[in-house]
Parts: sequence; C-alpha cells; structure tokens
Amino acid sequence: MTADPSAWIVRWAHAVPAGGHVLDVACGRGRHAGYFAALGHSVTAVDRDAAALAELPAAISTVCADIESADWPLDPAMQFDAVLVTNYLFRPLLPRLVDCVAPGGVLLYETFAVGNERFGRPSNPDFLLRPGELLAAVDGKLRVIAYEDGRIETPRQACVQRICAANPSSADACRYELRP
Repeated sequence: MTADPSAWIVRWAHAVPAGGHVLDVACGRGRHAGYFAALGHSVTAVDRDAAALAELPAAISTVCADIESADWPLDPAMQFDAVLVTNYLFRPLLPRLVDCVAPGGVLLYETFAVGNERFGRPSNPDFLLRPGELLAAVDGKLRVIAYEDGRIETPRQACVQRICAANPSSADACRYELRP
C-alpha cells in the first residue's frame, strides 16, 4: 500500500457508518482498504491480482476473483456500509454495486470520464464514464449526496466523475456533512 488514498474517498469517509463493513472493489494494492481498516472498519477487498491481495494486512478480508469474466464472488444478498470503487469501470457490474449498499450505507465511486483521452490512459471509451453515467446508475435507488464531473489537476491531470450516494434509512435526514 504505497499510494495515498484518493482525496474524494478521504473527503467522504466520514459518511461511512462508524465501524461499518466496507467493500473495496478492484482494490489493486489496497490503498483504500488499508485506509478504512486504519479507521476501524472491517474491510473486504476484491481484486483479481492474488499477489497484490497477499500484501494486504491480515485484518483485511480478501477475495481473489475476476469480476469481469466470472460470477459475482460474494453472496448476492450481502450488503455493505460502504462500497468503494476508484479508477475502475465495468458497466455490467454497476447495478450489483448499487445493490450492495446497505440501508444507511454509501457508494463512493470515482473513475475516469470521457475527455480523459486528452490526458493519457485510459483512453478507450469502454473505460470512460459518459456524461451523467454515475448519476443514472444510482437514479431511483440511492440518494446523491455529492457528485462531480470534470477535470482534476492532481494527482495528475484527468477527467473524472465521482459520486457519494447513500442508501436512505429513516435516520438519514441531513446527516451528511458537506466538507471541502
């Protein structure tokens, strides 16, 4: 875990219920899994790279699976207090990820968007979100707390979309603090 967590993920980490169970999808080397484990959350990290998963702390539950060419590796009824996705897009998985957010939980998603091809990789449209695509993915299912679609300068110039969306519960009335 050498890279710092995404500023978007750090900004919205407070929206994850205290001590909640976090799912880090396509976790890579586990920068976000490690971040949430350090905050006291139980974490399940999913990736197809067994070597990267083996480097994660023992406290993080790992699942080695190719989520693009095999069945979803977790119990379909399993829900999490937070579902995290960064720098990854596999469109057929979007509905499953939304369904994995437990009542009172959040989806924190950040990845590249159309326009990123001007700045480098990824440039393939299959890996770039179309305008409003994250909003459409959660429409009618999760409450959008924050959404951004545009160009960033750090950690490198890129076009991204990011969302923090909650699965409403009766106690949700304005509980999310908007932080810079």
